[in-house]
Amino acid sequence: MHLPVGFRFAGVVSKIKSRPGARDVTLIVSDSACVAAGVYTTNQIVAAPVVVSRSRTPSNTIRGIVVNSGNANACTGSRGHQDAVEMTKLAAAAIDPTGSLTADQFVVMSTGVIGRFLPMDKVKEGIQAASRELAATEQGFLNACDGILTTDIARKTAERKFKLGANDTHIVGMCKGAGMIGPKMATMLAIIITDAPLDPAQAQRILQAAANKSFNCISVEGHMSTNDSLVMLAAQPTASKPALDGKAELDFAKQLEELAIELAKKIPDDGEGATHLLEIRIAGANTDADADAVARSVALSNLVKTAITGGDPNWGRIVSAAGYAGVPIRPEFTALKINGIPLFDRGEPLPFDATTVSSSIKGAKLTEIDLQVGMGPGKATHWTTDLNTEYVRFNSEYTT
Repeated sequence: MHLPVGFRFAGVVSKIKSRPGARDVTLIVSDSACVAAGVYTTNQIVAAPVVVSRSRTPSNTIRGIVVNSGNANACTGSRGHQDAVEMTKLAAAAIDPTGSLTADQFVVMSTGVIGRFLPMDKVKEGIQAASRELAATEQGFLNACDGILTTDIARKTAERKFKLGANDTHIVGMCKGAGMIGPKMATMLAIIITDAPLDPAQAQRILQAAANKSFNCISVEGHMSTNDSLVMLAAQPTASKPALDGKAELDFAKQLEELAIELAKKIPDDGEGATHLLEIRIAGANTDADADAVARSVALSNLVKTAITGGDPNWGRIVSAAGYAGVPIRPEFTALKINGIPLFDRGEPLPFDATTVSSSIKGAKLTEIDLQVGMGPGKATHWTTDLNTEYVRFNSEYTT
């Protein structure tokens, strides 16, 4: 793994989680002040760490990120806010006991069960332990990835190494999330680190654009969380390495978008109990925004999701979901394919072998839905899961 230069990582066990040996405190630190940008949940019920981090990004004075898992610190009132701020104070003190770092140089994330106060004694011990284990190594990075997980089956990571001019440039990312996933942003935490030089406004703009094509295009059950946070840390521009511009900025943005999409797809692919990942591709809408609305309508349909669970090529559910998306479509130009097999075209059903289509769904984790809704230039892609009894069982027993 090629890690960005100038960053260190750690993830430790502090026993916030009940599962023995589970890492639950993560610390990511820049060796010097860096640039940070963030995209956060739009839920009006918002967790304390989101309030704190949102107030501190974008910035060019950030030194790191502190994360706990196993407890969301959401709906915890004034005490929750104090605890979120305290986490950043503890991180600053652990990294530099001389007191030269301040709490507002750290952003904070939490994930887990809503409505419970943080066990701050365990959090403090975890942050101090993590500060002692910080390392610019692959194992340090992987430990940090493990420290942000909750119901995930496995860690979710991605990396890129490429040239920007004469400079080697690196981007690494980690994310978590498997349930309570709904636009825009979901119960997900995502952290992206790069040694590309960016100024704060530029970093925010590029990150938001990448989020709109990735993390804002995924769902599991459409339930928007209180804690969704996507934060990127980047190198500060210098005289010798000024902020990216022109072609370099475009090249970086393309690499970032591709990495963000790779990470985002891993969340519904790991949906709680899911047996299928659905890739819904919409074309022919009047605008990209209209196409996005249709994609979301199809993705959030429980009838579509259960049909895919059963391998049922019930194309009427998909077409009708497009029809109630609230944006104009052209039924006379509407066409549908599942896994490349045409089922519907120009407002009329096509002859197809149901067994063949069903087998194509049942035989692979990925189901591809291509839906043409007109002749316009608008297009969008959304990723979601199927819906089955295991999802219901898991989430009915989540806190008990």
